[in-house]
Amino acid sequence: MKLIRDLDQLPDSLRHGAVAIGNFDGVHRGHARIIRRMLERAEELGGPGVVFTFDPHPIRVLRPERAPLPLTETDRKAELLVELGVDAVIAYPTDAALLSMEARQFFDRIIRERLDARAVVEGPNFFFGHDRLGNIDLLRRLCDDAGILLDIVPPLEIDGQIVSSSRIRSLVAAGQVEMARRMLTQPHAIRGVVEHGAGRGAGLGFPTANVGQVRTLLPGEGIYAGRAAVDGRAWPAAISLGGNPTFDEGRLKIEAYLIDFEGDLYGRPVRIDFLARLRDIERFGSVDELIVQMDRDVAEARRIAAQSDDA
Repeated sequence: MKLIRDLDQLPDSLRHGAVAIGNFDGVHRGHARIIRRMLERAEELGGPGVVFTFDPHPIRVLRPERAPLPLTETDRKAELLVELGVDAVIAYPTDAALLSMEARQFFDRIIRERLDARAVVEGPNFFFGHDRLGNIDLLRRLCDDAGILLDIVPPLEIDGQIVSSSRIRSLVAAGQVEMARRMLTQPHAIRGVVEHGAGRGAGLGFPTANVGQVRTLLPGEGIYAGRAAVDGRAWPAAISLGGNPTFDEGRLKIEAYLIDFEGDLYGRPVRIDFLARLRDIERFGSVDELIVQMDRDVAEARRIAAQSDDA
């Protein structure tokens, strides 16, 4: 995977092609439409297709108190973009120098000089430069003057809703991971490290991995069907996200039961893909009632994961 964080390390083979610039949070199907057009332009020009993104999102530097949690971390974003066929992802550091660049400066220094782009592909709501004062109209004039091709890709709609990172963020936060999944190129996922928990799941016959150190958006509380990827292999998983009212525990926890997995996961990185929401977190009248429901959850999670693998 080609993830570049320093333009001084950009090889000449990744210049003179087509570029798409943006945050690409979540890498949704609208982004995929932009990438497809960019790759078509790159092939026409005989050059590379490159994505230029920012790390972190500028709003996390300018107004951190208003910055939403991202859908994807930068390395995962790059993985998803490379899966779509891009030749490289440039994750440009969001620093004071970048944020102070006027729109024309950004165009001249980054697009023309550093990338030497021959084509630019964007969505209609693209803004750039200091205070986001550069818009598509300015970009079109600058590209025309520089002899750079510009394509504007219209937004994608699914069920009458425009696909956007903010819309997907709202769906995920509400627990509507299936609808979010329809808009994303891959199911919404989180990454973390398996930590020691109370060990109660093992006593119930369902040893769970307690996932911590997650830095991206969590779905709303509930029980989910999904997959858990460890060391390059994926397992069907039943996931609890929330407290455990049956045992009077209110603290939010991420617990994943990896179906058919045997072994020690402590301290290991794991990725959890959310495929479907099964039910709310509930208080049960007895431990036996809880175990019966967990058996049902595991069976349903196994079925959903198998269907997803076949799709």
